[in-house]
Amino acid sequence: MNNPPLLAPIYLPGQEPLPAGTTPSEREEMAQMMRYQKMLGYAMESCPLKVGMSGGAGFALGGFFALMSATFAYEDPLSRASQKLVGTRAQTAYVFKEMGRNMWSSGKGFAKVGAVYSGIECCIEGYRAKNDITNAVAGGFLAGAVLARHSGPAAMAGGGAAFAAFSGVIDWWLRRPAADEI
Repeated sequence: MNNPPLLAPIYLPGQEPLPAGTTPSEREEMAQMMRYQKMLGYAMESCPLKVGMSGGAGFALGGFFALMSATFAYEDPLSRASQKLVGTRAQTAYVFKEMGRNMWSSGKGFAKVGAVYSGIECCIEGYRAKNDITNAVAGGFLAGAVLARHSGPAAMAGGGAAFAAFSGVIDWWLRRPAADEI
């Protein structure tokens, strides 16, 4: 008997026994699947991919918010456009052009915020070799300070503190145990 009683056997990764009846081709398919899974895991942990995904998601979210704010506007955009233009087609083109400009501008701003925060937080996480709330708070502080750099040191401190608090609360909320796990 190789294993002491009541102890689970220990196998090296990739050398675990497969279920009975597994063919050699199935074994190779499982090994290939494990290699793909490992490569995908490395890709998802890379800072450039995280920055790109955060920037893209921020751009989409900013554009969506601008679109929603345009639909909730109090004044009628066609009446505002009619002061400058004559004709329904010209008014509609003007309104859509303005919405597009606002969506582009808002999207760029959100993309910048998302990319800066994600990049800083990922670098801190890589340096500390830990994944905890400290990374989010430190990344939030530095990102807030960087984004407010043109407004002076007091604005940098305030922006950093506000972004750190926001990032910390969001990270805490995402890490809290679910109600059904308690």
